[in-house]
Amino acid sequence: MSESTLTARQRPALRKGGRWRINLAAYLFLLPQLSVFLIFVVLPVVFALVLAFMDYRPTRLSFVGFDNFRRVFTDPLMGIALRNTSIFTVGVVVFWLGKALLIAYLIDPLSKSLQTFFKSAFYLPTVTSGVIISLIWLWIFNPTFGLLNAIMNVFGFENVAWLGNPNTALASLIGMQVIMGGGSSIVLLSAALARIPRDLYEVAILDGATRGQMFRNIIIPLIKPVLLYLVVTGTINTFQVFESIYIMTQGGPQFATITLVYRIYTTAFQQFNLGLASAQAIVLFAFTFLLAWIQFRWLGQNVEY
Repeated sequence: MSESTLTARQRPALRKGGRWRINLAAYLFLLPQLSVFLIFVVLPVVFALVLAFMDYRPTRLSFVGFDNFRRVFTDPLMGIALRNTSIFTVGVVVFWLGKALLIAYLIDPLSKSLQTFFKSAFYLPTVTSGVIISLIWLWIFNPTFGLLNAIMNVFGFENVAWLGNPNTALASLIGMQVIMGGGSSIVLLSAALARIPRDLYEVAILDGATRGQMFRNIIIPLIKPVLLYLVVTGTINTFQVFESIYIMTQGGPQFATITLVYRIYTTAFQQFNLGLASAQAIVLFAFTFLLAWIQFRWLGQNVEY
């Protein structure tokens, strides 16, 4: 029977069956990745939510309600970790974004080949393992034979225990992150600057505008969506700093560099208190979500996408 001889009631059913077969093929193609996502992302998140209300130790499991969350907010080390993480995040995001914006602005007038060279050079550390970068900087900060102290000795300064002094450890980690980070931000900001019509610069110059005025009144408003994206994602990523802390300082000296994620790690894998660690992780997620919401509300005004 041809489709032309089908009744009006049969035609929608045939089309519906055809769509179902097409959707089934699509679902089959999505099934492998969806299975990985469910097993390694969704299930661990659900399990962590359950563990947050349990006292889960290698030898026992019991329901404790909100006791883990009370312990999170009364733990003095969590307060220190929150303070250190906040200082680290503000310092890194502000200086790293400022560095990326300055470099993107400086290479914008260059030729395409030179822009590609500089963007590739600055982006290279992004694809390098964070462990390797931390090990290199561990040698640079070495108080006895480190490169940084060797340079200071040339100018007559004494050696400094950069990572061994509570007054300089966190600042040293911030400096390392600012110097090595920002590669992807430079690429995004360069693309945003390239989209600005050059006619706007020419009109501003004819009106007598200075470089500072053009930067403030033309460039910043037009790249504001990219800046908002970089601030939000940079804050979220920096708030979860762990590799450099674990390899270089392990939270010391005197808890001067302990961060929220490192505190969660010690609770889970050194104290083996997975219930309390899950509660700490949920508090970290809630705090990060609140920060992102505030940034969208504050910086997202008058932003057109």
